[in-house]
Parts: sequence; C-alpha cells; structure tokens
Amino acid sequence: MTASTDGPGEGAVLDEPTRSRGLEPGPGLRSGLRGLPSRLTPATIGAGVVAAVFGCTGPALIVIDGASAAGVPGVIISSWIFGIYVFGGLISLFLALRYRMPAVGAYSIPGAVLAVGALGSYEFSDLVGAFLVAGLLVLALGLSGLIGTVARLLPLPIVMAMIAGALIRFGTEVVNAAAAAPWIVGSAIAGFLVLSRFVPSVPGALGALGAGLVAAIATGALSGDGAAVEGWTLPVLVVPTFDVGALLAVALPLAVLVIAAENAQAYGVLLSQGYRPPVNAMTVASGVGGALAPLFGGHNANMAGPMTAICAGPQAGPDKDARYAASVVNGVVFIAFGVLAGLAVTAVTALPVELVSAVAGLAMIGVLVSSFRGAFGEGRFRVGALTALVVAMSGIAPLGISSPFWALVAGVLASAVLEGRDFRSAPA
Repeated sequence: MTASTDGPGEGAVLDEPTRSRGLEPGPGLRSGLRGLPSRLTPATIGAGVVAAVFGCTGPALIVIDGASAAGVPGVIISSWIFGIYVFGGLISLFLALRYRMPAVGAYSIPGAVLAVGALGSYEFSDLVGAFLVAGLLVLALGLSGLIGTVARLLPLPIVMAMIAGALIRFGTEVVNAAAAAPWIVGSAIAGFLVLSRFVPSVPGALGALGAGLVAAIATGALSGDGAAVEGWTLPVLVVPTFDVGALLAVALPLAVLVIAAENAQAYGVLLSQGYRPPVNAMTVASGVGGALAPLFGGHNANMAGPMTAICAGPQAGPDKDARYAASVVNGVVFIAFGVLAGLAVTAVTALPVELVSAVAGLAMIGVLVSSFRGAFGEGRFRVGALTALVVAMSGIAPLGISSPFWALVAGVLASAVLEGRDFRSAPA
C-alpha cells in the first residue's frame, strides 16, 4: 500500500489492500490537519452537518427514553450520552485525519436497544462492566489482525449487496414519512431537488433539511417538549462491576454487533465509494472507544454505518479526497453534542421524526446506487449477492445479532454452494 504525505490524493483512496496485521499506515494526522482547511467546502460541511443531525436525533432517544423509563438518574443519562458521543466523535477525528478517509464514529444503535433492554435485569454497574468487556474483546480482535484477514476474503459483490440491503430501509422510510407528513417531506424533497439541480456544490440533503424545517415551523410540527436530560452537568465516572449473567447476555452480543453489524457496514460503505478502508484500525478504534465510553456509563463507541454513508457519498462533493472533512465536521458536532447533552437533546428532539427520516434517506441515494452497481454489475457472485441483499433487507436478528452479519454469512454460503467457479476466478 502506498501513502504519500503530499498531493491531492494523500491516501484517501489507496492503491492496494493492506496486508498488515497492525494498524494500517496512512498519510498521518499532520497531513490530514494540513489538508483540512481547503477541504472544508459547502459540500463537506453540509454532509457532516446532515450526518450529525441524523445521529443526534432518533438514535439518542433510544438511550434517553429507555434509560428514563428504567429509572436511571438524569445525571447518569447525561454521562451516558457524553460517553458515546464524545468518544464516537473522537473516533471520527482520529480516523478521518490519520487516513484522510470519511470514516465516522458513533455507537451501535442495536447495541443501545440491547443495553436499555437489559437495564431491568442487572445492576447498572454490572452493565457497565459488560460494556467494558465488550470493548476489550473488540480491541483484542483488532490488534490480532483477524478482522482484516476475514474482510479481505469476503467477495466484494456480496459486501456491496449487504450494504444495499442494510441501507435500503432509509430509502423506503422517505416514502413512509411522506405518507405520514406530506407537506414536510414534500418540501424536503423539493429542497433537495432544487439545490441538487441548481447549486450542486451544496449537498441536496442540506436543502431538504432547510426546506423541511421551514415547512415544519409553518405547520406547527416542531415539538416543544424535548426529552428531559440533566443540563450542564459534568460527566460522572462509573465504577464497573462484573456479573457472569450480564457478560453472557450483554458483553458477547454487543461485541459481535460492533464488529459484524456496525463496523461491517462502515467498511462496506467505504468500499462502495472506492476507498480502501483500514479495517484493523477501524476495529482497534472501536475497541478503544468501547473501553473508554463505559467509564462514563456509555455502552460503546464504534464505527457508524449510516453516518459514514452520508459523509462518504456523493452528497459530500465530487472530490473523494476531500470527503474526510465531512467526517471531521461530524466528529466536532458529536463532541459538542455530548458535552452539551442537556441542552442539545432538547433542541434536536424538537425536529419531526419524518423530516429526519426524509433527509437521511435522500442523503444516501448516491451510496445506494453505487452499492447496487457493485453488487450486480460485475456478473459474479450474483446468487450470493441477491441472498445477502434479501437477508439484510429482512431485518432478522437471530441470537440478537443484526441482519448485516447474517447477510454476509448467507451470501457467502450461497455462493460457495452455487457459484464456486466465481471464487476460483476472483481476482486476488
């Protein structure tokens, strides 16, 4: 793998897959910082803001509402939000600047569902211990290089089909949202089309957000009763305790979710846009985030598939080498959201859920198109790709593991049985 520290393509799109078992080399933090000012364009800033709005609305409410219903004190909930957003933002900054690649850190949404669902069964300190063990497991796998080896063995069309199936729900949610709130979503679509057509240097999704927000204000759809979270409180350190039941019920499934669902999606999204993702570094960063966030009560911090799709896609501008700036913007907003959780949550939860769904879906059009092209355009692994697509779209979660993982398993098995010739003819 080559990585220059000068020139326009400083490692964002790498020339060949890395074979390293450690952290992959990259252009470096200084190179990323040096090139950042010229990459902060309306397109990259807009994409980063749109991704942050998506990540700070519905996903945050899963934690806030679930923890509130379980009787978790507000100061702990604020600290939980601090842990997952601040360390998620730091993951974005580190990976984006070191590799000049639009990789975004956040936290596992299915993992949040798993965590809040376990609040009634275990002491919170036992759950924190389980979160910590999950992070350490992910870190160990990242340092071993095993994840990178497995990722390189997966046929690209099957990975692309998994991404298409996992993200297609964001497209269908635009239709559902339009049926529920036609004026708001219709305005958002109009804003998207107008900006995409006449001001292509600015993400159409930003026009969708602006036009939809105006329509929401005009129709009185903004909510004034945001989720109640302690405001202006310092994060608190939570001492973990360890319970065997919590480790089996939470730690192991959470570690699998991080690797097989969240990180796999982010990896596939970056591949679909022509990048060579540093899979070992992504796994290690997720492990470090998963080990640090629990110290403040957070369930984990890792790669984020949907937000990586927004920052890495065409909405972030035509220059792929510049799109890492969108991840930097997203990371900065995430950190600010985590620090100011008490005030920020009230603001972002005022947005209609239909508007957020529409903006997210519109922002992922480019990634969906390239994913479908990558899945079925090569003429190889088509049965496996179709299998992966269908399984990922199904949303099944056997053993508590999300459908993207099962999509990869099913797709590879289908191709192994029916398309063995494609494995033998696949390029190295």
